[in-house]
Amino acid sequence: MQTGPLADTIVQAFDMMSEQLQAAARYILNRPREVALLSMREQARQAGVQPATMTRLAKHLGLAGYEDIRQQYADAMRGEVTGFAGRVGAQAKSQKLKGDPALASDILVGIAAQVGQLSEPESLTALVEAARRLSAARRIYCLGLRSSHSPAWHLHYILSLAGKHSVMLDAVGGIGADALGSATADDVMVAVSVLPYTRQTIEIADYAGETGVPLVAITDSPVAPLAQLAACTVVVPTESPSFLHTMSPAFVAAEVLGALVAGQAEDTAGAALASVDRQSAALNTHLKTRMKRP
Repeated sequence: MQTGPLADTIVQAFDMMSEQLQAAARYILNRPREVALLSMREQARQAGVQPATMTRLAKHLGLAGYEDIRQQYADAMRGEVTGFAGRVGAQAKSQKLKGDPALASDILVGIAAQVGQLSEPESLTALVEAARRLSAARRIYCLGLRSSHSPAWHLHYILSLAGKHSVMLDAVGGIGADALGSATADDVMVAVSVLPYTRQTIEIADYAGETGVPLVAITDSPVAPLAQLAACTVVVPTESPSFLHTMSPAFVAAEVLGALVAGQAEDTAGAALASVDRQSAALNTHLKTRMKRP
């Protein structure tokens, strides 16, 4: 949800609000997803105002109470979760109006900006903390289903190349979670999931937590289901002009984590990668000469 259903109303009324009401209004404008997910008291705390201010803001906007605001934002989020068909229709209309090059440009510019957000201090702190946990783990379990599978698998691939004991919980044959049978608090799970959240991912991560396995989450909100279970959360943006959310920032976060872990285990990673190089050479894995056309 890039903007909330009351955004225009709030902007129009903003100049006539008191300083406290403006603080609450800014929170709603900047954090529409949290408005749908968090309690009024928690939102007030994050906005730096009293809970009564949130109620006064709702009445200032002509509503009976703050629950009316939360309900509108929750309804908007539910529409977003189930609205792939509607979104592709909206994309098609925009595409016809602007043209294919314009849509492609919008998608690429958006992804570039989102990847840039990962270099901001808060995101960097989360990435470094996540890498520290992965480096210290005895074993790393990687989990990502549906659109989140690719970044999870790529992280697993990098970690495996670098000599870490990584296990991909990819549910082949429906037995993906069985590998958690020997997991302990010395291990770490990395789970990737973004809206609309895949139920099985959340259930497996919750089960792992109950057995004592710490969770590193890569998800799209600090109040996403995975974030509420996690010891460390890397938040990745997913908004896109396309009908489908973008997974590019999550993929980049996975690459950064893999690189940091490999660098922190220089000797181990060096030995593991040397073994990979020897095997690749022995099996002639990589094409070394350009194919000639007949």
